[in-house]
Amino acid sequence: MNTDRIVTICRMLSLSRRAVPLQVFLDELEISRATFKRDLASLRDRFGAPIVYDRDAGGYRFDSSSPDGSVYELPGLWFSASELYALLAAHRLLEQIEPGILADHLAPLQSRLAELLGAGGHPVQEIERRVRILSIARRRVEPRFFAHVAAALMRRHRIEIDAWNRARDEVNTRVVSPQRLVHYRDNWYLDAFCHWRGALRSFALDTLRRVRLLPQKAQEISDAQLDAHYTGAYGIFAGMPTAQAVLRFSAERARWVRAEVWHPKQQQEDLPDGGLRLTVPYADERELMMDILRHGRHVTVEAPQSLRQRMAEEVAVLAARYGVGLASAS
Repeated sequence: MNTDRIVTICRMLSLSRRAVPLQVFLDELEISRATFKRDLASLRDRFGAPIVYDRDAGGYRFDSSSPDGSVYELPGLWFSASELYALLAAHRLLEQIEPGILADHLAPLQSRLAELLGAGGHPVQEIERRVRILSIARRRVEPRFFAHVAAALMRRHRIEIDAWNRARDEVNTRVVSPQRLVHYRDNWYLDAFCHWRGALRSFALDTLRRVRLLPQKAQEISDAQLDAHYTGAYGIFAGMPTAQAVLRFSAERARWVRAEVWHPKQQQEDLPDGGLRLTVPYADERELMMDILRHGRHVTVEAPQSLRQRMAEEVAVLAARYGVGLASAS
């Protein structure tokens, strides 16, 4: 018995609004009539599948005369090989996003998936060999802090945190109402309402030094308010946009940037020379400047003037640090 075919036959019958002709099964599964008949017999005898042949409709369907009116499902946990591969690849992703955080919770699932793959002749070792997740500049998070924050988030409770401010090199104690966990550029952030500041704030989870669950219920903030605050401007620096950055990319670099999403509300304009003009809203230029700098001479800031000035100052400092004058560098 081929488990892939068994799952596919049941799925085809469940999803179809009418009887499925024999030839459709043979074409989809790429099997002979005899093989299909054997699979059908296995489904009926071993799994009690109420599959009947409807002569009027000219195909197979599930018997709709079930006493409780329910649709037949295979007993237990069933996946096709492709679904199992996808699940294990997703598990691999979670495992490498932050090693150790979910390992204990996902271990039973991983074990069960490995059994199912093994039964179908698909070695789980291949997934581990073939799927690679490359993380850049990932900062390690204390697993227990992640678990505490996630628990408070889902239970809708406030938490007291000691958060390290990197810019000022100081630790502040705050009470916050968790709103969302965000995985952004290989690092975890907590979007929360800060009761100390009386406003929405984001906290990098790796900066947390202590987390304590509080009995008070979290203050609820609507999705519309969260989206307006956290996705209105460019990058991780939240807030309402204060300016529009207009960036002109060379024809060479435009081949990459044209396929990128820098911001949900960005605007793109193809230029006659093959280049690209990209416009993105921003509230804080720090992260935007880093992304501009990685494109080097292939990007020009056209507007606003304040951002052009900041970029010019940054480039001047870099040139001086390498002992190169701006005139000679150009």
